[in-house]
Amino acid sequence: MAEPLTLAVFRADLAEFLHQRPDDVDLDENPLLAGLDSLRITTLAERWRAAGVQVTFLELAERTSFGEWWTLLSERQAGVSRGDA
Repeated sequence: MAEPLTLAVFRADLAEFLHQRPDDVDLDENPLLAGLDSLRITTLAERWRAAGVQVTFLELAERTSFGEWWTLLSERQAGVSRGDA
């Protein structure tokens, strides 16, 4: 079974693609401005789906900060349904 998605794992996943240390990932930063392209975002979405969090590329691309990504992922993991759908 895959490792559960925690904030630490989320930061580590982002840091891998941003070539940073996990503690250096700024959750207020815009993913595109940070250097993530569509391929990397898709890869991250696939990784997080493998960890049991149902999220799509489009859902991530619609959000403008890593913090918004974490909010979405943590709500999905907790089973909170999307109210704006």
